[in-house]
Amino acid sequence: MKLLIADDDKDIARALTALFEHNNYSTDTVYNGTDAYDYAVCGDYDGLILDVMMPGMDGLEVVKKLRSKGVTAPVLLLTARGEVEDRVVGLDAGADDYLPKPFAASELLARVRAMLRRKEQYRSDILEFEGMTLDLSSLELCLGERRVRLVSREFQMLELLMRSPGSVISTDQFMERIWGWDCDVEVSIVWVYISNLRKKIENLGADVNIRAVRGVGYCLEKKHARQ
Repeated sequence: MKLLIADDDKDIARALTALFEHNNYSTDTVYNGTDAYDYAVCGDYDGLILDVMMPGMDGLEVVKKLRSKGVTAPVLLLTARGEVEDRVVGLDAGADDYLPKPFAASELLARVRAMLRRKEQYRSDILEFEGMTLDLSSLELCLGERRVRLVSREFQMLELLMRSPGSVISTDQFMERIWGWDCDVEVSIVWVYISNLRKKIENLGADVNIRAVRGVGYCLEKKHARQ
């Protein structure tokens, strides 16, 4: 799951980024409303976490403009304003939820999980492909009684693959969704994590392969599906 975080208080923004990445979300982080709008229009985000009071464009204006452009990603607004009228204005602007500051990290995480579940139909915490399962809560990859725990980046990459088995995920998509637009790592890091995932899948004994499509990307498929 990929989130866009926007808050003009850089200390808060960095703390939010650390919190969500610690909980296995990938993030992009910006510090004003103009960048938040530009990123949200051009990016593929599962959810947006926006501060209301930001320079350039406030959070309410960002939401209104995004909705007018047809961007449907769910939005959670953060604000120091906790009055009922303020919450009503935020929700009427097109936000999905509204959390006054200060807030507990546990409540923020719970609200984001709930918001993402509402995005579409409820998604199970277990993904399955050819008898191999990925537990989105524990980050465990399982086959029968065998199980292995994935590190955060491995988990995020395999989640993308298991949500669209048979479909090719490009290297650029992995980089954008998991490392973010502003990352300074080499694209070869994708191959490194793919290699690690292949080894773990092989050790489980799963009849599953991550196939490289030359010059395009990678897809998850049944090992003996192709003749």
